[in-house]
Amino acid sequence: MGICDGELVRRVRAGDAGAFSLLVERHFGPARALAARLCAHRDDVDDIVQEAFLQAFTGLGRLRDPDRFGAWLAGIIRNISRAAARQAPLLLLADWPEDLHPASAQGLPSAEDLDRTEVLRDAVAGLPGGQRRAVELYYFADLPAGQIGGSSGAAKASLHKARRRLREHITARRPDLIPAVSRRVTMTTVRIAHAEAHFDPGPDGTTAARRILVVLADDPGHRAIGLWLPARQAMGLWQIPGRPPRDSEPSRPERHAPPGDLPVREFTVADLASRLLGAAGAAVTGVDIDELGPGVLAAQIGVAAPAGPRQVTAPPGSALALAAALEAPVRVADALMDRLAIPVTGADLAGLFASRAPASPSWPRYGPRNLAFADGLDSWVIGGSSRAEATGAHWDDYTVAAADGTATLSAAVPQPYGDVFTHQMWIAGEYRGATVTLAAEITALDVAGHAELSLFTITHAEDRSQARVVLPAPPGRQPVAVRRDRRDSSQTITGSSDWTRYQITAQVPADADTMGIEFTLAGPGTVRLRHVELTRAS
Repeated sequence: MGICDGELVRRVRAGDAGAFSLLVERHFGPARALAARLCAHRDDVDDIVQEAFLQAFTGLGRLRDPDRFGAWLAGIIRNISRAAARQAPLLLLADWPEDLHPASAQGLPSAEDLDRTEVLRDAVAGLPGGQRRAVELYYFADLPAGQIGGSSGAAKASLHKARRRLREHITARRPDLIPAVSRRVTMTTVRIAHAEAHFDPGPDGTTAARRILVVLADDPGHRAIGLWLPARQAMGLWQIPGRPPRDSEPSRPERHAPPGDLPVREFTVADLASRLLGAAGAAVTGVDIDELGPGVLAAQIGVAAPAGPRQVTAPPGSALALAAALEAPVRVADALMDRLAIPVTGADLAGLFASRAPASPSWPRYGPRNLAFADGLDSWVIGGSSRAEATGAHWDDYTVAAADGTATLSAAVPQPYGDVFTHQMWIAGEYRGATVTLAAEITALDVAGHAELSLFTITHAEDRSQARVVLPAPPGRQPVAVRRDRRDSSQTITGSSDWTRYQITAQVPADADTMGIEFTLAGPGTVRLRHVELTRAS
């Protein structure tokens, strides 16, 4: 692990996808910490980190100084966080700033790499004359195999021998140029069996679709996986309440026209995408779902184009929405299926996964309740990036409980994913414009990561040009576009096994809509909370 960031970046550019996995492992923690500081809503932190690593992967060719990967990634996180604060989250396809790039051929460096790297030019120069000519014409001049030699078969045989010689030459002299993960990743073909939106209510009576549950079924293997994807990526899938197997899928319905007219079929996103690809002479051949690194899901969209096959990296939700619209095949890496899939025996695939969704919170309207935990965690909401992780594999990394007047957050595994919190919110009401003090007693045991107690306020300011949330309106009136601002006053829990009193004093903005208390743990250990008090200054 002594390899520097710059070397890992250069290896990724040379085709070593495994090197990017190391970059993810190295920078995931700092990336999450930065996103948590910049993000107005904790449940968005994990989405921002996922999107940042995807943008970094697809835009790595634009990084001028590979040794500054960490600073560059931080800039991407800042840009995404700012965009998330001003954009409505309902997008079908993300706008990825990348050109179509060629897929690797049997894991060998591309022609561009051969042209740019001296050792590879030497390797080509050392090939027998016929093989060298075949490589130059095929990779450099982009001639098809049929135009290289006397026959297409002879040209393919020469190219096969040349690739083997090149690999042997490069492996012996520059093994770092050979992709570490050039072996073929085995995939399982799945179908999009179900997609449904899950709504979270707010304390002001509004609701928002934050997650789309997408069920991918491996019918021959009698198993399925459920992905909880951000609504802004996967909203296009919401229109598929339950997809039957393709061979039994009914034809698309037609909209009835007045008598005497020809039937009119609904023009859909699939029609538009199909026409755009057709105009470019291209077609989507399939979507593959795998991990870029630990905890970072990504999709590769296969495209058949006039210049040859291409692959485009995209968020899983966007790629699956496109696959559903175009009825393109979907595959999932076997390693991912083996780790996350559950056996299925009946037809209710959605119920198997929806039952695991976090319960919708019940908001007290005017003030905090159950601060003494007399009724367990009633009125407290449980969340965090561990509970929002797309695959559900880390939802049980933490436990949250309350008994004997004490709330407990505890890591259930040695290295838990992300964080967990419990909080409650209420209408700011009589606290608006006042100074308030939050006090509580806390213990910490074996806390090696981060824990904190927070008092926060949320303000919805009307702003139609920079809308993130759209609040519903009574009949006859236009919905109101708002900007959502969250302000936190926090204290870090330093880690004492004795009960220690913590106190936070803050001014509640006069225009605050809601406010709340939050207790958070990120990483190993256990923290406990009791004797919570919220007082208003006289």
